[in-house]
Amino acid sequence: MVAGLSQSSVAITARFEGSQILIYGAVRREAPPPASPPLAVIVTVEGPSEPVTVRRKDRRFGLWINTEAAAVSAAPTFYAVATTGPLEAILSQTEDLRQRISIPRAIRAVGIAGDVTDVASFTAALIRIREAERAYLIDTGAVRLTEDTLFRTDVALPANLTEGSYRVRIFLLRGGRVIDWNLSEIDVRKAGLERWLTNLSQREPLAYGLLSLLIAVAAGWGASAGFRLIRA
Repeated sequence: MVAGLSQSSVAITARFEGSQILIYGAVRREAPPPASPPLAVIVTVEGPSEPVTVRRKDRRFGLWINTEAAAVSAAPTFYAVATTGPLEAILSQTEDLRQRISIPRAIRAVGIAGDVTDVASFTAALIRIREAERAYLIDTGAVRLTEDTLFRTDVALPANLTEGSYRVRIFLLRGGRVIDWNLSEIDVRKAGLERWLTNLSQREPLAYGLLSLLIAVAAGWGASAGFRLIRA
């Protein structure tokens, strides 16, 4: 299998509203393909992983308070899965466990800990929250496979991306088994003023704090002056 990306880097600027990545490829053969089972393709795009604490709230004495918490040592900040067909139909549980392709496997692969008995419900809650935020996506049928040879799909990256290296994995499957796979990376970084401010906050925190205070004072003075002019 040979594969490529429409772009290998994404620059986050003040006007960044997300990006569309084209992922494409072809299957190279030395003999005609078998008639069955059919060929399938799965594409995953995985953002940097970070620790996450999932909390459960219960109503106690008329108030909603945190009662239990589970700490995930590392979960992808973004995870998209695009397939040629239903995931459960083209991917076996064994291959999913080995390659960590589905969203639950990607989270469980990094481990979860906490003083809870029903770990699965906390994992499901994390997936549900991030699916609502469009950070975790499953797009069934989004990969177009032509004559068991050419494939392509588009993956939308949201505006609230976390900086870092995004892994793009392409799996070629037959009969639920992975027969080949390809790995690429997309470098996501802030650019322009956003990059300068990030570097300043990390390298010169005192200067960054003073600059933030100065901007806040200037904005307050400007708003006050504007209101005085309107009243006049």
